[in-house]
Amino acid sequence: MGAVFEGPMDDAVLAMCAGDGEAFRVVYRAVHPPLQRYLEVLVGPVDAEDVASETWAQACRDLHRFQGDADGFRGWVTTIGRHRALDHLRRRSRRPQVDRDLTGIAVEGDVDVLASVDEALGTESAVALIRTLPQAQAEAVMLRAVMGLDARTAGEILGRRPGAVRTAAQRGLTTLGRLLEERGRSRQHHRDVFASRGAEEVR
Repeated sequence: MGAVFEGPMDDAVLAMCAGDGEAFRVVYRAVHPPLQRYLEVLVGPVDAEDVASETWAQACRDLHRFQGDADGFRGWVTTIGRHRALDHLRRRSRRPQVDRDLTGIAVEGDVDVLASVDEALGTESAVALIRTLPQAQAEAVMLRAVMGLDARTAGEILGRRPGAVRTAAQRGLTTLGRLLEERGRSRQHHRDVFASRGAEEVR
């Protein structure tokens, strides 16, 4: 058993590239969960695990080609994951499914990309809700808010300009905020109805 790696994530990535197995485990534990959620948005929760496995297998094969810090590695492995996801979708002759097109919803004011969905993104229901967004918005939200990538790196992954990524993320988060608010009002309505019925039964 190797020694437990301790140090900044940049050092862990450097040690991983030099062949340190414990450093690889540290990096994997930090990078994999948000990567998995991003892939779920692209291919769905059923296929995301297989695509993630393909992603890490390629990353391990090509690790000798990578040079950079922790942020660079997150961007690099996410690019691999996106390519594997798109290959997966092409093999199945389908595209990412969208329950409804929300492109036309207007954006009012600035949106805090990280704080707007901070409490919700860790849940399966939140990922499912993100999947209802148009693909460009869904990917921008996942890369910026979940993966924590800057607009330049996210733009390189998506093949878009940083400004376009920021706009897509802001539109997506604004829409998500409204959808979450609608769900909250709906849940409150159901609670009020049940409470009213319970009060009637007591009388």
